[in-house]
Amino acid sequence: MKLFGTNGVRGIINKELTVDLALKLSRATGTLLGPGKIAIARDSRMGGEMFTHALISGLTSTGCSVVDLGPVPTPTLQYMIPRLDCVAGVMVTASHNPPHFNGIKVIGSNGIEASRETEDQIEKIYHSNQFKSAEWDKIGEFTRYDSAIDVYLAGIKSLIDIDKIKEKKLKVIVDGANSVGSVVTPRLLREIGCSVVSLNSQLDGTFPGRNPEPIPENLKDLSAAVTAMGADLGIAHDGDADRATFVDETGRVLWGDQSFALIASRVLAKKRGSTLVTPVSSGRLIEDVARNAGAKIDWTEVGSVVVSHRIEEINAELGGEENGGVFYPDHQPVRDGAMTASQVVEIMALENKTLSQLVSELPIYYNTKVKVPVPPEKKEPLLEALLNLSKNMNRITIDGVKVIHDEGWFLIRPSGTEPLYRCFAEGKTQETADRLSEEGVELIEQAKKLV
Repeated sequence: MKLFGTNGVRGIINKELTVDLALKLSRATGTLLGPGKIAIARDSRMGGEMFTHALISGLTSTGCSVVDLGPVPTPTLQYMIPRLDCVAGVMVTASHNPPHFNGIKVIGSNGIEASRETEDQIEKIYHSNQFKSAEWDKIGEFTRYDSAIDVYLAGIKSLIDIDKIKEKKLKVIVDGANSVGSVVTPRLLREIGCSVVSLNSQLDGTFPGRNPEPIPENLKDLSAAVTAMGADLGIAHDGDADRATFVDETGRVLWGDQSFALIASRVLAKKRGSTLVTPVSSGRLIEDVARNAGAKIDWTEVGSVVVSHRIEEINAELGGEENGGVFYPDHQPVRDGAMTASQVVEIMALENKTLSQLVSELPIYYNTKVKVPVPPEKKEPLLEALLNLSKNMNRITIDGVKVIHDEGWFLIRPSGTEPLYRCFAEGKTQETADRLSEEGVELIEQAKKLV
């Protein structure tokens, strides 16, 4: 049985993701990555404390010492791992998944999620039950560390022009999704001179305010609040706050490609010949921005783990995804929602423009995203069928199938976290994007009949 998906191990609480699984997974992780100190943290999801206790027990039984950072964003844990001289980290989160899910991410000593090879090794130990068991007097220690957010925010603030932001006096509404983004981003923005209103800020694992995925249909309250209160922008996080989605002053939700492009155009222009790492799910807007900045694109499979490792490998200047994840290696080569929020606020302050003005300067493309349910056991055979059906099309097969037309493209790929296929489509008009999306879904339906 495969444990790790696109980003960690995820499942429905007490069904696929059980305490027994968490205990065994932590014993396998400690066996491979220990001995040494391992940092642990969680978001606000149901079962977070339950799984954290299981992980602590498993890790300390292998002789690893555990330092618990408590409820903090994934990027906060990632930032602290090298600074606390840890050999690894473990985050309890299912990111943007619905409330009945939780998950476990294993992170390396450099703060980047474990490589696919490391995940495979952990799985091997997990399935073989060949765990290290420390002698009675070598069991790991358990401690708590309460200053992670202070250190993390100081790191972000050292990289932005606080004086300029303070002059601008922006009014920002932050939707923390009833999770850990609420303990970081509102505080950060206040400390750099913004007036902040918090929405969905109480930590609650049932996510009463909205579904934790920060996509337009889940951000209607934020959009309404921005316009009703005359705010300059709104910022929404996912469950573990490694992503940020933006709402402009008119209440319009920006696509992830647009906020990514705003940051990319500024960062890449600082150094001629920069490299941008991004998955094949990113669109032509990012290609335009990179070309205008004299930068080159390094395409990868979809998945933040892959992007982070590639950034590190080739020493790239920036990474990003179409879902609003931005990787700024001057801070850390991982997705970081609070860092992304502060960069967009900084651009608005430095250029003295509204968010809608900044977006209006970007080339316009339209996107459509559709999910098609596919049972887990049919995911692989379906991909084989898709590759056969599309063999005479103009396509890229780095990850799934990306079919390219003159007027746009569509990408079909299996989700690594849910029992479904995703179809992304892009065109110069919404009608074109919708039509290409329908073409992609039709291809999936054809493939379904063959498996």
